[in-house]
Amino acid sequence: MGRAVRRPRTGGSEQCPLALRERWRVAALAAGWPFPDDWGVPAVDAVCEAATDGRDPTQALGRLGRARAESGAGLDETLRDLATLYVVVSATGRLAGPGTAATTDGASSVLDHVPPRLLRATALGWADVVAGERASTRVVDELTGLTTAGYLRTRLAEVYRYAEVDGHTADERHVLVVLALDLTRAGGWSRLLPMLMAAEAMRAVFDGGETLTLLTPSVAVILAGRDERLALRSKRLRRLATELVARDPDSACVGPVRIWLEQLPSAHPAACDLLAHLGR
Repeated sequence: MGRAVRRPRTGGSEQCPLALRERWRVAALAAGWPFPDDWGVPAVDAVCEAATDGRDPTQALGRLGRARAESGAGLDETLRDLATLYVVVSATGRLAGPGTAATTDGASSVLDHVPPRLLRATALGWADVVAGERASTRVVDELTGLTTAGYLRTRLAEVYRYAEVDGHTADERHVLVVLALDLTRAGGWSRLLPMLMAAEAMRAVFDGGETLTLLTPSVAVILAGRDERLALRSKRLRRLATELVARDPDSACVGPVRIWLEQLPSAHPAACDLLAHLGR
């Protein structure tokens, strides 16, 4: 199952990691963060712990940059979120360092005041993924065992090529089954475990060689064949995923499991655009 994720420390202090995390989340959403369900990645908790412990946050910010890139966030969005954090903690000076100006007049202008080493750590983490130095060669997500979005795009290219040669359209024989979790209120380990459970349900129900893919921490898809069992299997997947997710003691913070079918577009580039949309 990979490395254990340490639960954030709790406490009544205004500067405890959970308090900082919540203030950052509220500020990020208010500032227009475009992916509410996928904001609270585990790297957020690492940044909050480093900030409240007074440790150098650059390593945690590198993790945050990588996590943002893997979820599809752009560099501008990622750095604006860093600026939002800087606004939230500027009064304490925990990220600022001695002699650094603090301002609260919006993320864009705050970026001019964020220490370059923090910007650099976050941007390099983001670029690590986008440049392909980490994620492009992977075909399987290490945590869930589901394939990556890059692998699914390759698999879809094969489906479209075969459909063209065989004289049919891709959507006649294949469909995307989408599984989505509402992780808005989840954080840390309680954010990771639901998709682990959902992945188990996907493998149990779609066990005939279908491509099972993780798009984001809250969205997974199945490239499945269109047949008479599709509707029944989709219902079974919803029921089993709901049951497995509910076994987690922290499942109260996870919304209902949603399952729906997405018809494949007429061409492969449009299908890749659809995956990017579903991943948002």
